[in-house]
Amino acid sequence: MINKIVAIQGNHPSKLKPLTDTSVFLANEIQNKKYKIFYYDPKDLSVVNSKVTAKGFFIKFNYSNKKFYKITKKQNLDLTKCKFILIRQDPPFNLEYISTTYILDTIKTKVKIINNPTAVRNISEKLYSSKYQKYMPATIFTQNMDEIKKFFKKNKKVILKPIHSFSGNDIHLLTKFNSKLVNKFIKKHDHIMCQKFLPKISKGDKRVFIINGKVCGAISRVPKKGSILSNMSKGAKPTNIKLKSKEIKISKLIAKDLKKENIFFAGIDFIDQKLNGDINVTSPTGLKTLYDLSGKNLAKTFWKELKA
Repeated sequence: MINKIVAIQGNHPSKLKPLTDTSVFLANEIQNKKYKIFYYDPKDLSVVNSKVTAKGFFIKFNYSNKKFYKITKKQNLDLTKCKFILIRQDPPFNLEYISTTYILDTIKTKVKIINNPTAVRNISEKLYSSKYQKYMPATIFTQNMDEIKKFFKKNKKVILKPIHSFSGNDIHLLTKFNSKLVNKFIKKHDHIMCQKFLPKISKGDKRVFIINGKVCGAISRVPKKGSILSNMSKGAKPTNIKLKSKEIKISKLIAKDLKKENIFFAGIDFIDQKLNGDINVTSPTGLKTLYDLSGKNLAKTFWKELKA
């Protein structure tokens, strides 16, 4: 019999911010259903004697305590003893991230893993959006200087994004072409995403939550004054919003495709009713913020859809 255990592969709880963190929000909800939470760091995942094990700890979360978590027991756990495993560590999507998906692949028929490790590996968060380019601002994916120069000449203001970064890190607004800067950017990140700048980002973006092929809710994130970054980790302010019909239509289309790809939980982003190309499948965030803004508890929806 499978135990009522949910394992979370993620960054150590001491690094999390409980007031906004989605992993804590999901864990707290399933705790109420008498599940035990087991936490481990990706580096502590192993295959020993054909068993996938993790050196980690059982943990209890409590929002009302100053220290929001308590480690109850340290253990090396056979992960097939769990009912669910949540892949929740932050990107970058590097070789360690890829290695953990290969390890978890070996037990995905025995344990429900969210998101499916094969799907996480196959869906590059930014490159996957290339199939939806008609819904996006002008965008290219390249490390070819001539292509970037041509793109800049046509679009005047261009956002440079690393393909495998996160949280608005290393995003650069190019208002004057600087080949030295672009060369340095390519050298650091290899293939990059170049996108026409949308000035309405100053009014905020929209983060849409997709659970099990359904569009379940959205928030807006307004950059702080003088910034173009809508990430809350970069000081953006969240607000409650409704989606426009165009955004709902595009979101439903992507939700349907992601379900076919075995992605259970995702976040997609819009700026000025255009998809911005970030399709977050590795560690989507914002559920706690949505709850605080609207009272809508998508953690309940998440576990209900998993039939926990």
